[in-house]
Amino acid sequence: MSEGMDRSVSAGDKAFAGSTPVEPLQLGHYCLSGRVILAPMAGVTDAPFRQVCREYGAAHTVAEMVSANPRLRSSRQSRLRLAIDNDPLPRSIQIVGGDVESMVEAARYNVDRGAQVIDINMGCPAKKVCRKAAGSALMKDEALVEQILQAVVAAVDVPVTLKIRTGWSRSERNAVTIASIAEQAGVVALAVHGRSRECGYHGEVEYDTIRQVKNSVSIPVIANGDIDSPQQAAQVLDLTGADGVMIGRRAQGQPWLFRQIHEYLSHGRLVPEPCPQEKLETMFRHLSAVHQFYGPRQGVGMARKHFGWYCQAWGGEALAAIKAFYVLESTDQQRDLLHQLLVTGKVSGSMGSESRTVGDEDESRVFSEIRGQSW
Repeated sequence: MSEGMDRSVSAGDKAFAGSTPVEPLQLGHYCLSGRVILAPMAGVTDAPFRQVCREYGAAHTVAEMVSANPRLRSSRQSRLRLAIDNDPLPRSIQIVGGDVESMVEAARYNVDRGAQVIDINMGCPAKKVCRKAAGSALMKDEALVEQILQAVVAAVDVPVTLKIRTGWSRSERNAVTIASIAEQAGVVALAVHGRSRECGYHGEVEYDTIRQVKNSVSIPVIANGDIDSPQQAAQVLDLTGADGVMIGRRAQGQPWLFRQIHEYLSHGRLVPEPCPQEKLETMFRHLSAVHQFYGPRQGVGMARKHFGWYCQAWGGEALAAIKAFYVLESTDQQRDLLHQLLVTGKVSGSMGSESRTVGDEDESRVFSEIRGQSW
C-alpha cells in the first residue's frame, strides 16, 4: 500500500472527522441527491430491489447488466432487466460486450427505449463473461477499451459512465491508465471496484489504487468494495478522495444501509437500523413486489433468494424460517408465511432482532447458498 494507506478502515469509529467535502454527485448534466449509489448486480438489482433501495435513500440505481448481443434482447430475462420505466431520473442501463459494433448498437438501442445514462461494464469478473473478452477482461486490451469508449460516447447523446476494477491481476494493475482513457473519451463518471479481476471478491480492497485513480482524473470517481457501514463509507471517501460510494453485496437484505450512510455523510448522524417490525414490513413489501414483477413461477425462486438475504442478519434464529420458506412452492404460500412473520414475528421459533454469528455447519451451508455476487 501507499504511504498513509496502510491503516485499516474500522466500522467502529464513532464520528466522521474526515476532510471530504459534501458536494452533489454529478453524472453529466444530472445532479444526484446524494453520494451513495447502488451497484448493478446481475440477478439482484431488478426493478423491485432498486425501488426498495431508493426508498431507503440510494441516490442512484443502475439496472442489471445486459448483454450487447442483439440476439438476446427478445429473451424474457433481457426484457425484465430492461424494465426501467418506473425508475426515477436518470434511468441507467448497464451494457456488457467485447466489440465496438455491438456496444454501440446496444447503447443506441437502450437510449431509444428510455435509458438516460449508459453504463459500460468493464468490472465483471465472472468467467462466463471474461471468456467472451468482455467485463473485466477488456482491461487487458487498452486499445480496444479506447475504441469502445470513444465510439459509444459519440453514438449517444446521453451521459456514459464506466465501471472497472483495479486491473486484470495484482501484477497487471492499470486502472489509472483506463481512467485516463475514459476521461479523454468523454466518459462522465467512473466507478472503481478496489480489487483486480484475479481477486474476485476476496482479499483487501485497494483503496490506495482508487485514490491514485481519483488523483489522475477530473471526472467523478465512485469507490466500491466491502463498504458495510456509515463510518466505513466516510473513511473510504476520506482515504480515497472519491466523490461517492457504491454499495453492492452489503445491501442485500439490508437496503436501509443507504439511509444510514447518506445521513452520516450529509449530516454526521448515526441512524440506527430499523426496528424489527419495520424490517419485516420492508421484506413483506419487497417480496410482494417480486411476486408481482416475475409472476407466480419465477417469483417463487427470486423471493427465496431475497428472503435468505434478509434473514442472514437474524443469525441462527432465522434458520427455521429459511427452511420453511425454501420448501414453499407457490407465491400464495410464501405470502402466507410472510404475513405470519409480519403479524407474529415467528414461524416455528423466535425471530430475534439481534444479529448473531452463524455457528453450526448446517446454518453455514444454508447461508452460503444465498450469498450473491456483485460486479
